[in-house]
Amino acid sequence: MAHPNSALSDSETYWRDSQAWLKERGYLLRPRYRADWKPSWETTSKDPYHCEDSLTLRRSTIIDATRTSDGTVVALKKVSKSTHPHEAEIGQFFSNEPLRSDPQNRCIAIHAVLQDPMDQDLIVLVMPFLRIYNDPRFDTVGEAVEFFRQIFLALQFMHHNHVAHRDCMTLNIMMDPLPMYPHLYHPVRVERNRQFTGNAKRYTRTQRPTKYYLVDFGLSRKYNPDDGPPEELPILGGDKSVPEFQGEGYNVASDPFPTDIYYLGNMIRKDFLRKYHGFEFMSELVSDMVHKEPVKRPTLDQVISRFDDIRLPLSTRKLRSELVRKQDDLLLRFFKRIRHIYRTVGYVARRLPPLPTP
Repeated sequence: MAHPNSALSDSETYWRDSQAWLKERGYLLRPRYRADWKPSWETTSKDPYHCEDSLTLRRSTIIDATRTSDGTVVALKKVSKSTHPHEAEIGQFFSNEPLRSDPQNRCIAIHAVLQDPMDQDLIVLVMPFLRIYNDPRFDTVGEAVEFFRQIFLALQFMHHNHVAHRDCMTLNIMMDPLPMYPHLYHPVRVERNRQFTGNAKRYTRTQRPTKYYLVDFGLSRKYNPDDGPPEELPILGGDKSVPEFQGEGYNVASDPFPTDIYYLGNMIRKDFLRKYHGFEFMSELVSDMVHKEPVKRPTLDQVISRFDDIRLPLSTRKLRSELVRKQDDLLLRFFKRIRHIYRTVGYVARRLPPLPTP
């Protein structure tokens, strides 16, 4: 019986058909997406599930590639200009000087915009190769606190430049993997190494601090501050729980900047406060960020000011404490605790700070 991935899916054929012109532009796709690809397991005794070229894409619009000029792994994203007319424009706005050099800028860079030669509606954005922000999971409270600090500053930077993200939820927050994964990993089976010969070697965030980025500007908009607070009809992103978008509110225009505050607060509420013990110090701030009434939510400037007041008094012991998942049973917590103690002793001996700032 043939392996289910012996043939490309409909969404994968775009990349195979684009492989030649992408190569001409200096970007090489993995063997599965080359015109002459044949499954490596055919006519052999290999198990297809152990073959790199049997793996399909996680997202049909995004693929990894190797830049032939220097061997750098990058991400390519297919974008419809008619569906997302502002994505490339806003990405380039943050990728060009003077904003590009601003140390607070944590908007994913656009290295190049490639026009599809066969379809004028399609472009391919060339971007850094990033990893979802919470994989692998955070080990300490300090690692999470540093993440909060960076992502608050990242969204503040966008707002100060009059851009609302409008979809800043879990899947659109990523991290630079190179500090933690110096040899990277396979883009589909992310626990495996790039060669698919074993597990990827990695470090913790405390050992190798990393940077976090906001990505995906398909729903983002830039506004003229001279026009006053913007009023926009809702656009549903990944987080469908926005209070002002519920019921009749879906037909009512509102200011998208307070909605960004909700998105970020709800991300912290779902991914940290509800999932782990020990984040009680964030409860009041997050509660205000997700307030049902948008006008009662703090601005990013106020969020950061209050967050600084919260994090600065946190003790070293608190920052080095282990993140304990609420769903873990007592036996699992015991073994994790032992591992955490040994790891922390190593951190202290090497004088690694409890707040892993890159």
